[in-house]
Amino acid sequence: MVEKTEYYSSSDGRTDIYVAVWEPGGEPVALLQVVHGMAEFIDRYDRFARVLAEHGILVAGNDHLGHGYSVKSKDDWGYFADYHGNRCVLEDMRSLYGILKSRYPETPCFMMGHSMGSFLVRQYLHVYPADKLDGVILTGVGMQPKALIATALTLAKLLRRVQGKRHRSQLLTAMALGNNNRFFKPNRTPCDWLTRDEAIVDAYVADERNQFKFTTGAFVDMFTGFYSLYDKKNLALMDRATPVMIANGDHDPVGDMGKAGPKLYDQFKDLGFDDVVMKQYEGARHEIVNEINNDEVDRDIIDFILSRAENAASVEA
Repeated sequence: MVEKTEYYSSSDGRTDIYVAVWEPGGEPVALLQVVHGMAEFIDRYDRFARVLAEHGILVAGNDHLGHGYSVKSKDDWGYFADYHGNRCVLEDMRSLYGILKSRYPETPCFMMGHSMGSFLVRQYLHVYPADKLDGVILTGVGMQPKALIATALTLAKLLRRVQGKRHRSQLLTAMALGNNNRFFKPNRTPCDWLTRDEAIVDAYVADERNQFKFTTGAFVDMFTGFYSLYDKKNLALMDRATPVMIANGDHDPVGDMGKAGPKLYDQFKDLGFDDVVMKQYEGARHEIVNEINNDEVDRDIIDFILSRAENAASVEA
């Protein structure tokens, strides 16, 4: 396994986007593009990526705008772009997809999104349906009511207008994340909801690359993207032939403690997706690839990728 890092130019016209790539020893049997979540960074997926690389799967992912090493200064953490930030993040994802496909044009390509990243991958399906992904994996998913997203978007726009794009609102932060820890009292840390693995939680809390608040501008961008997933015209654009895996913990507060995964599964089936798989892990919290049963999660994701890669290869042949 070879780990590499590189950069490419962001669609915002000013930022260099950081990329981590984990290459298997030989020619990859599949490509997996990982789309990370809110207030984290791609190098947190190192353990997971190394395991997949051992099975011949090349893993790559970028730090989104406002995250990790894709910033010009720490002041940019939690800020996407001056204009159309959500679209910039999606276009940066597509740029990495294009890089991977240019290097391995015949290799099946999958996309995995976690938490905020799962919403971004779902948007990718309707914004870029012609890319014909060979499968998507959605972890840490949420299915918040449309009215709640609309209210959050309206409030974020109001605060942006009054306090500016770069203001960091405690109210918006509390709305987005504030209730997640209440299911795990007495709380050892503010982030017990992430995983039962205390070492992972402690590392997350100790790393400044996770400890920032989103700006009002980024909240507007993020909620705008979420809201697009309630437009039936957008959902109709998705390629129904795309295999989908939904993987959540049944103790994930973002996933409404086990309720969101089945709802999203039903939505994909109602839309006409034939190949939809749902895995719900008992006792697991938000970050299933960082959970104490991560070996089980790894195995299920690897099996999904390898089986669909084999199907894609047989169709092309």
